[in-house]
Amino acid sequence: MNTQRVNSASEAETRQVGADIAMALQPGDIVGLSGKLGSGKTVLARAIIRNLVGDPDFEVPSPTYTLCQNYDANLPVSHFDLYRINDAAELDELGLDDALEEGCALIEWPEMAFDPFPAHALLISICDNEGDNRTLEISGSGPLFERISHSLLVREFLVQNDFDGAIRSRFSADASARNYELINHQGEILYLMDAPAQPDGPPVRDGKPYSQIAHLAEDVSAFVAVGNALREKGFVAPRIYASDLHKGLLLLENLGNVGIIDDARKPIETRYIAAIEFLAKLHDCSWKPSLEVEPGRYHQIPRYDPGAMLAEVALLIDWYVPATLKSQASKAQIQQFFSIWQGYAERLQLHEQSLVLRDFHSPNILWRQKSSGINKIGVIDYQDALIGSTAYDVASLAQDGRVDVEAALEQRLVEHYITVRKSNRAEFDEDQFRESYALMAAQRATKILGIFVRLDVRDAKPEYLAHLPRIRDYLKRCLKHPALMEYKTWLETVTEL
Repeated sequence: MNTQRVNSASEAETRQVGADIAMALQPGDIVGLSGKLGSGKTVLARAIIRNLVGDPDFEVPSPTYTLCQNYDANLPVSHFDLYRINDAAELDELGLDDALEEGCALIEWPEMAFDPFPAHALLISICDNEGDNRTLEISGSGPLFERISHSLLVREFLVQNDFDGAIRSRFSADASARNYELINHQGEILYLMDAPAQPDGPPVRDGKPYSQIAHLAEDVSAFVAVGNALREKGFVAPRIYASDLHKGLLLLENLGNVGIIDDARKPIETRYIAAIEFLAKLHDCSWKPSLEVEPGRYHQIPRYDPGAMLAEVALLIDWYVPATLKSQASKAQIQQFFSIWQGYAERLQLHEQSLVLRDFHSPNILWRQKSSGINKIGVIDYQDALIGSTAYDVASLAQDGRVDVEAALEQRLVEHYITVRKSNRAEFDEDQFRESYALMAAQRATKILGIFVRLDVRDAKPEYLAHLPRIRDYLKRCLKHPALMEYKTWLETVTEL
């Protein structure tokens, strides 16, 4: 059992602690609130509920007489008051188990029903001191305690960087382990990136985990370094107002929330064209392989080497093929697959190389209407950047994995990129780029088919399966290029598209 003590000098500070606790809650969590009458249990519970509902003025009546109040929030929450119950069995009648299926539970007077309190739950004991001073003793073990402790650490980070009293609210998590929060500080909206360094996964090849082979960022230093380099070259990437590299916390500039797709999730062509021009400018720049993170500390940009490309396409073998065929590919088929892709990857090393942002698609591209030129485009989520084929990011945009890009629009985007590059650089090799584009687009689609199935099977995120038909269609377009004839034959023999 772990214990953490938090001192609160006022009711406002107690409410802030409640809001910070709310930021860490997940479905299935139980938080017990213990203390004598008037100690602040309901104040803390109201703050948690209001944060989850997203309304600081939301009416939260005491459940003293109803025994339970249920709230439909971003994370559903049930507020129990057990002061008047006589038997723990009454909790079943109040619907605790049902509440925990999709939401969390706050329980005042938990000692009336639990002895001992569940080991996986969190117990907050509130002790009155002089005046409005209170001590909150937070006890628990396992993931919930760790999440609450980390959320309180985020508050310390904000206070230490002069963002006292900032209001935190949930924003999103992406397909990685990163989480984001909206930070409202005196009316200014910022973003908090919360990305602690993650332990390496199991070895998948040559004794190395996937993240190392595929050159995925292991901490926030890569994001800082690449962002600094982009801004130095005149591109728009969020400024960093505060950072703790060790803890993986960054407080970022808000570049707005206007994207490059419309309300119907259709590409806005003029904005995609502007994004293509952004890439053309990016690829005309020279990039140092070693980027400064802070004085005396540097980030080495890895190369998009054959090892990384093969580790990514292997996701099709590991996840997509078994899901579609209900069986594994044969040993001979797997050997042929890797032989094909080894050849493609080696060929790509001979083609034009530049900075690859790697996730240059609609969720990570912001539209800045009041700016001009390439500054109309703002970028985020570039921590996994590499030095590799210039075609990769063009394919990432023109075959946007989250929205439908029709074949005709894809062709116009690629043609525009070629036109701009040729106008800026006479030696630009159009034929080589077209081959690079076909190979890199196919590599990317192959990888994503595996990733989206993995997100469903391993990470319980079935919503990604809705994107599979689009990715399959993109891959079919790529396979029309003669450079991919061997892979096209392999796919037709082994799996379904």
